[in-house]
Parts: sequence; structure tokens; C-alpha cells
Amino acid sequence: MSAAPSGGGGALINEVLTDDELRAVLTRLGPEAERDAFGLVCRRWLRIQSSERRRLRARAGPDMLRRLAARFPGALELDLSQSPSRSFYPGVIDDDLDVIAGSFRNLRVLALQNCKGISDVGVAKLGDGMPSLQSLDVSRCIKLSDKGLKAVALGCQRLRQLHITGCRLITDNLLIALSKSCLQLENLGAAGCNGITDAGISALADGCHHIKFLDISKCNKVGDPGVCKIAEVSSSHLVSIKLLDCSKVGDKSIYSLAKCCSNLETLVIGGCRNISDAPIQALALACSSSLRSLRMDWCLKITDTSLRSLLSNCKLLVAIDVGCCDQITDVAFQDGEGNGFQGELKVLKISSCVRLTVAGVSSVIKSFKALEYLDVRSCPQVTRDSCEQAGVQFPSACKVNFYGSLLESDPSAERFF
Repeated sequence: MSAAPSGGGGALINEVLTDDELRAVLTRLGPEAERDAFGLVCRRWLRIQSSERRRLRARAGPDMLRRLAARFPGALELDLSQSPSRSFYPGVIDDDLDVIAGSFRNLRVLALQNCKGISDVGVAKLGDGMPSLQSLDVSRCIKLSDKGLKAVALGCQRLRQLHITGCRLITDNLLIALSKSCLQLENLGAAGCNGITDAGISALADGCHHIKFLDISKCNKVGDPGVCKIAEVSSSHLVSIKLLDCSKVGDKSIYSLAKCCSNLETLVIGGCRNISDAPIQALALACSSSLRSLRMDWCLKITDTSLRSLLSNCKLLVAIDVGCCDQITDVAFQDGEGNGFQGELKVLKISSCVRLTVAGVSSVIKSFKALEYLDVRSCPQVTRDSCEQAGVQFPSACKVNFYGSLLESDPSAERFF
């Protein structure tokens, strides 16, 4: 590409502009297509574009990974995640991780979800060769155990995010290693790691004092002692904790969260059947200016008292799930405007609340004008026909889910939880 000649000649752009000036041009390009087109001009522009590339998404293969490392020396994020329903096997393997550890030493973020072909041998290489790593996702890498990830904890002491969801061989030993080496850890996703206990969560809290996001859903050996310790230590830092189906979690955990974690935004306690109204009321008051989403489906002791307190006090609440809480009735939503219910609620899941009637749904519509999703599946007294007969007018922007299996989830609602 050259500048338009004036008279008999003109200057070539590549002779006038320095590499730094071309990089400045590149940074001002918005859409990815424009940035890709930049590299098509000539080899020099392609080299500059490649050196500025920070994110890569690729498939497996040592040779390809070496070429990527050579072409994109400035890459900070690499995504090799596989689809759960991938059609090729084995996909990413330990040899690939060996190349990554040796060729992408400045990498900050590495995603390896569903890479079922990798083992402790390959992951240990990451700990040896990637001291700058800050985020690692090995969710559903089913061969991994404490051994490989302890090597990561020891070698990657700047780690802030670790996702090990579905890695069922993980035990408290990894959490102990994290507490000793990764003191900056903020985000731990360990849903389904059934080997984790209260002792491991307590050990994690001893060393990692800045946990912001913790997901230990379906860790059924974790109960009040571990949750209370995290709440006390992380206190103002904790903004999201997910405890889905942690059957040992009870009132003590919620009281501790209410007492210590005034900045809590997301709480998932679905399936924690021993939680009662009183601690939820305490939480509603303590987190009135922070709580945004709360999932407490199958909390069978929850009544209208809890729900009214949440809706009245939590000013920022946008999503709540009380599905299968069979003590919820129309009373929870009656006279909403008169009782100061907030109008910003976007998602309300009241599926299988068998005592609810059309009158309750009508109160919901009147109180929450911003509602975008309403789940009334398996509410025997609330059907499409009964709502039409009663003249209920749903907002045009509100999706109402009347039918379908409770096992099916809707992405428009689940993103809040």
C-alpha cells in the first residue's frame, strides 16, 4: 500500500511510518474483521498484527502450537477447550501441554475445559514452565488429581483463578497447597469435587484471604464449619458463593454470611434443605444494598416471610429462584407496591410452588414492571388458560414459562445464577 503520488512521485507508507506508529493505527481498529484485514496489507503489517495479538483459540497439535507461539509472541490468553460432545479423540494431550509450557511462558490465561486426554504428567509441566499464569480452567478434565495441580500451585504463585469443576479426584490436599502458595487466589470453581471437606475449605481460608468467587456446589462433605470460616476470613471481599446441593449447609452458614459479607451479590443455596426463614431475613437486611441474585429452590423450610423480606429490603435484587418451595403462597407477593417491593426484579422462578394461584401471579406483574422471565412450570393452579381467563396481562418483554420439564434450564435465566 502506498500514499497517493503527487506529481511524479510519492512516499510509500512503509517508508514513512514506524512500527510504533503502525501499532497505534492497529489499536484504533475496532471490529476483529478490521484488525484481520490490517494483516493482509503486507508481511510487515502481518508481523505487527501478529505481535499485538493477545488472545488465541486453537485445537490440539504440538506442531501447530509451536507455529502459533512463534507467530504470536505477545499472546497472553490461550483457549484449547473442547466441546463435551467433541467428535475427535484424544484431543489435547500431555504433549501439547509440554509445548505450551515451553513456548508460551508469558501466558496469563489458559483454558482447557473438557480436555479429557490430559493427565497429571502434562499439567505438572505447566507448573514448571509458566510462572506468570494467573488463570487456569481444567474443568471436567477427569484424569487430573491433586498431584498435577499441586505442581501448578507451587509453580504458578500468581494464580488468581482456578476452575476444577467436575475433577472428582481432587481432595483437600490441593486446597492446602493453594493456601500455602497461591495467596492471591480470588476465584475458585470446584463444583462436584466430592473429595473436598470442611477441613480443606478451612485450610484454603487460612492462606487465601481474598476469595471473591467460590463455587463448591455439590461438594456434599462441606457444611457450616467450612462456609463460616470462608465468610469470616474473606468478609468484605466475597461477592459470590455457590453451595448448590450442599446438604450439610444450614442456618449457621447464612447467619455468618449475613454478619461478615455485606458486599455479597450472588448466593446459591438450592437444595440446602435445612435453611429456615430467620437467617434469610438477617441476610436480606445485612446485604440490602448488594444482593443481586439468590437461588434457594428446594429450601423446603422457606416461607412467605423470607421472600417478602428479600423483595422489600434488597434494592438491587434482579433474580430469585424459590422453585419447589412448597410453603410459598400468594401472600408473598400481595400488596407489593404498598410494602415497598423493589421494581428492578428481572427473573422470578416460582416453579412447582403448588400453593400459588393466578392471584399471586397477578400481584407479581403489578409489582415488578421490569420482569423479563417468569417460571411457573408445575404450578397446578397457574396455567396459560387460567391466566387468560383471569385477564392477566404479562409485559410484552416478559417470557413466561408455563410448560416443560423442571430438569430443563433456560439460559436467559440461568446466567443470573
